[in-house]
Amino acid sequence: MRPIEAEIPAKRYFRIGEVSAVTGLEPYVLRYWETEFSRISPARSRSGQRLYRKRDIETILEIKELLYEKRYTIAGAKQHLKERQRDDGLAARDSKPFTIEQLREELVAIRNLLNK
Repeated sequence: MRPIEAEIPAKRYFRIGEVSAVTGLEPYVLRYWETEFSRISPARSRSGQRLYRKRDIETILEIKELLYEKRYTIAGAKQHLKERQRDDGLAARDSKPFTIEQLREELVAIRNLLNK
C-alpha cells in the first residue's frame, strides 16, 4: 500500500465528519464515492451513521490522489484499483511463508537490536 500523507488518528472507527476533516473532502463526495467504489464500505451504527475504518480512509486517500492529482476518470481509477488489487493478490500468493526457524531468527535479531 502506498504511503499516506494525511495523519490518520489511532481510532477504530471514524464518523463521516472526521473522515471529511482527515481527507479534505466534503461528506457528499465521500457518500458518492461509496456508491462508485466497492472498496469503500463503512459499517453502520445502530442509528445508521457511517463508521469508517482506517483502511476505508486509506482507500479514500488513494482514490483522491488518482482523481485529483493523477487526473484519472472514475472509470480509470476503478480499473487501476482493480489491477493493483489483482497484482497484490498475485504477489501475496507467490511469496513463500516464513518457516518457524526463519521467524525465530528474525525475532532474535529484533530482540538483540532492542537490547543494545
